Amino acid sequence: MLVRIVKMEFHPEHIETFLTNFHAKKEFIRNSSGCRLLELYREQQNSTAFFTYSYWDSEEDLENYRNSELFKNVWAETKVLFNVKPEAWSVDKVVSLQ
Repeated sequence: MLVRIVKMEFHPEHIETFLTNFHAKKEFIRNSSGCRLLELYREQQNSTAFFTYSYWDSEEDLENYRNSELFKNVWAETKVLFNVKPEAWSVDKVVSLQ
């Protein structure tokens, strides 16, 4: 399993647009082949910073999503709202306690 973490920071006036777009597309993203979890977080100390956190069955599933029309449309709508270049990490889960 692959965990994908993406940090995005937005111009304050674009946050509502981002949230509206995210809520409209979140089910489609989550239902992409191989996606097992999708979460959105907002930084407490910097309200313009958001993180997506997603679980993917494999790197191939993530790449298939990243090459899909869905991702291209979501990314095109989102990238124009950034005030800082986004950062992304693909990580392996080492330990999880619940």
